Amino acid sequence: MTYSKVNNLLGWLSFLIATTTYVLTLEPTASFWDCGEFIAAAYKMQIVHQPGAPLFLMLQNLFSNFAMGNPELIAYWMNIGSAVSSGLTILFLFWTITALARKVIAPRGAEVSQTQLIQIMGAALVGALAYTFSDTFWFSAVESEVYAMASLCTAVVFWAILKWDYHADEPYSERWLILIAYVMGLSIGVHLLNLLTIPALALVVYFRKTTKATNGGTIKALLLGCIILAFILWGIIQYSIKAAAYIDLFFVNSLGLGFGSGIILFAILVIGGLTYGIIYSIKKHKPMLNIMLLCVSFILIGYSSFAMVVVRANADPTLNNSDPDDTFSILGYLNREQYGDDPLFNGPYFDSQPIEYVEGAAIYRKGENNYVKVGNKPKYNYDRETFLPRIYSSEHAQAYRSWLNLGEGEQPSFGDNINFLFSYQIGHMYARYFMWNFAGRQNDQQGHGNFTDGNWISGISFIDQMRLGGQNALPDSQKNNPSRNTYFFLPLILGLLGAFWHFKYNQKDAGIVGLLFFFTGIAIVLYLNQNPLQPRERDYAFAGSFYAFAIWIGLGVLAISDFIKKKANPKTAAIAATVVGLLAAPVLMASQNWDDHDRSEKTTARDLAINYLESCAPNAILFTYGDNDTYPLWYAQEVENVRPDIRVVNLSLLSADWYLRQMKEKVNEADALPISMKDEQFVQGVRDIIRYTDYGIEGHIELQNILNILLSDNPQDKQPMQDGSRENFLPTKNFKLTVNREDVIKNHAVPSEWEDEVADSLVWTYPRNYVSRTELAIMDILVHNNWERPIYFARTVPSDNYLGLDKYLVTEGFTYRLMPLQPDTTQSPDQMIERINTDAMYTNTIDKFKWGNIKEASYLDPESYGMLNLIMNNFNTLSNELVKEGQIDKAKTVMERALQVVPEKIYAMRETIQKQSMAESLYMVGDIENANRIVNNTTDYIEDNLNYFFTIAETKPNLEMNNMQLGMYVLHALDQLTAEYKQTEENTRVKELFKNFEARYQMSGLN
Repeated sequence: MTYSKVNNLLGWLSFLIATTTYVLTLEPTASFWDCGEFIAAAYKMQIVHQPGAPLFLMLQNLFSNFAMGNPELIAYWMNIGSAVSSGLTILFLFWTITALARKVIAPRGAEVSQTQLIQIMGAALVGALAYTFSDTFWFSAVESEVYAMASLCTAVVFWAILKWDYHADEPYSERWLILIAYVMGLSIGVHLLNLLTIPALALVVYFRKTTKATNGGTIKALLLGCIILAFILWGIIQYSIKAAAYIDLFFVNSLGLGFGSGIILFAILVIGGLTYGIIYSIKKHKPMLNIMLLCVSFILIGYSSFAMVVVRANADPTLNNSDPDDTFSILGYLNREQYGDDPLFNGPYFDSQPIEYVEGAAIYRKGENNYVKVGNKPKYNYDRETFLPRIYSSEHAQAYRSWLNLGEGEQPSFGDNINFLFSYQIGHMYARYFMWNFAGRQNDQQGHGNFTDGNWISGISFIDQMRLGGQNALPDSQKNNPSRNTYFFLPLILGLLGAFWHFKYNQKDAGIVGLLFFFTGIAIVLYLNQNPLQPRERDYAFAGSFYAFAIWIGLGVLAISDFIKKKANPKTAAIAATVVGLLAAPVLMASQNWDDHDRSEKTTARDLAINYLESCAPNAILFTYGDNDTYPLWYAQEVENVRPDIRVVNLSLLSADWYLRQMKEKVNEADALPISMKDEQFVQGVRDIIRYTDYGIEGHIELQNILNILLSDNPQDKQPMQDGSRENFLPTKNFKLTVNREDVIKNHAVPSEWEDEVADSLVWTYPRNYVSRTELAIMDILVHNNWERPIYFARTVPSDNYLGLDKYLVTEGFTYRLMPLQPDTTQSPDQMIERINTDAMYTNTIDKFKWGNIKEASYLDPESYGMLNLIMNNFNTLSNELVKEGQIDKAKTVMERALQVVPEKIYAMRETIQKQSMAESLYMVGDIENANRIVNNTTDYIEDNLNYFFTIAETKPNLEMNNMQLGMYVLHALDQLTAEYKQTEENTRVKELFKNFEARYQMSGLN
């Protein structure tokens, strides 16, 4: 067969292997984080969080059609969409490696011998399949997220520039550059990652067109690439929309024309200008100008996918994040304004103090007949500022101090700033991820800098011992953890060999790959400027960098082949090098990574979302807070039509005027929220934050009166500010909500057996020093709901979001229900016992809840097993309350279900508290055998892990004090528990262990 046929055949074989792998291991339904939102939005063509991904949503919508109307298969087929995108990425990676390898081994025009063919194809197979089975890429390949499709766009662009390079001397070769521009424009509708290839592409063009490359010319080409990147990133993506917005502002506000009139003129000017320029370049024979204008045109054509955002936002779909239906809102949407701006080149230290307020850019919103200025973006000058600020966030001051070992009150220096850049942002948030993929990974628990969670490892004991300690005392939970993957540095070594070989034989191309590696790795680190305590691992952001390194892994085969052929004939050397490469990278990586990337048996996100919804009574209002207790619920309601009568309200979004406005509208089968506020009372710039000023008012004030003051436009109800303006304020924190007993009973707001306990009023103390739109909306709901609709808080909502109503919350499953019941005033707030509606909770737990196959699934991701505490608490709390009520049979049924659902495996030390509680619950219902088994399993786990922690502390700083204390606490609790239930054998063992570790704890001086 010809080179071309073999190249195509093996490329498609790589695609088939990769796609099959991803299809076999993908999650059958929605995953945690953004996936639920993306699937729901793609299914109904809705608007996701900033800055949107319209092309991704439209393509995923196509895949949803393969579900043939079965809502339970829609997520599966959208996950297939990611699998196919990822498989195609591998296809183009294969062809990229063959193109780069051939340029060295058999330059253009030279005949490719059989030996050279084996070398080239062997290198491509090894590199492509190594990336196939890499940790980060595989994770994104099996869920409906943007990163799989973003990787495909990057792969296509890099492959296309090599195709142009090969055909550059042929007629019409510029079509490859136009294709690249179009794909880049399209990629903006998926993710901006693709644009970071531009500096590398600029070097490809320079090296191909120049007769003699020089250092100066190379630097100029690189700078030009950066300028083009900046032009697209800011000039096209942001400033084109900004120009349209301000032209529209002039037409609407100054000329009195209708909304959108300026946009029409702007579009005419852009289209007309480009058309004229292209015609002019043809007539005047200016090919460079022609190519530039065509590329800009095709980028804009690709970028036009964002028209979908505006069109659908104007249709007011159920999910309409940011409601970007006009030029200024779409501008804020694209600029990610809801997330704020992190300083990049100049900014404060975390302890800097603002000394001067500077007005930033004006903020406009769409009014009734014109655009209304609502203020300016706040900007400040600080007493201490630094170049390249890395430790800038005052909210993370303690985390910075902890990471940098700064004492309380110690002022950080520029050296500390740079230290954080290299130790945390590059070392922890990039190099650690890089090593995960090519050296090995300790486990999948999120790492924050200790020695036991989320580190990279190699599998070579003495190296891992030197870095992390404790390798001779690894607990079984670590040894047998599916996410413990060890590659013994082999993929890393292969990649380094490939890089050295590449730089030796083709420095230009190696530099281009290196530039891709840098811009999709370290450059992203500099741009993201991440602060510590990220809510999740962020390795997916650097997949492009790992893609570039996979190219070198493939080329490592050629380096090995060159070495072997010194002792064997070239053909044998090529075959042997390919075999060695396959075993050292893709085979090893696949064998290590399969078990912790196989999500085919897990349905946790969807099933627990159903549990949240099923915990609620009909027509309920359910307050949630984070991504993982909101997005899966959106998916369940929008796609699978589960409990569409419930209005899910995300408290972290409720402070946005657009979201609050949407809450006033009916959605699906859920009624609008009972909010009395008019839109103009909470639009952006009005009542953004209402401050508390203590007026010394005695007693508790009716919430209706508080709300009237907060919403009043009467100057007498406002306090004067330093600039002469007057603003609403909160005069007291002591609230009261009078309860109409007849409304409560009529609307079944409390169980019938509790009707005698209905309180005359809810009396509480508001815990915050301000009122945002979120709290304002909740107050409005409380005043006007009249107990007609049940109000719930998800149990994962942070308690400070309850507004001080904790003592009126009743557990009914995965939610707390607000009930107007008389609280137990004999207990202090710290000792308040959780009140439980056992009838509702029992029905929900036994008859309605699903459990995500968490016990039988071959692998659980961290978000899934992170829910185990909540799940176990649900069973333990319900069972114990049933025992108190004398309903022993029901309590036994609950614990039988718990044993069927909860995995025996313990994933983290934090679970041992609930395991101890579970053993206690089993003892209480008389299941001694299973209680003892859990006691023994928990004791084994604690013994193993405490021994591990103490062993680490012998050679490393002790960063496990909290886990040590937790383990000791649970052992002590197990001692008391087994003694109480007269389990002599178990008690003797636990007591002995506790004494041994207590002595070890004291001898080590850790106390």
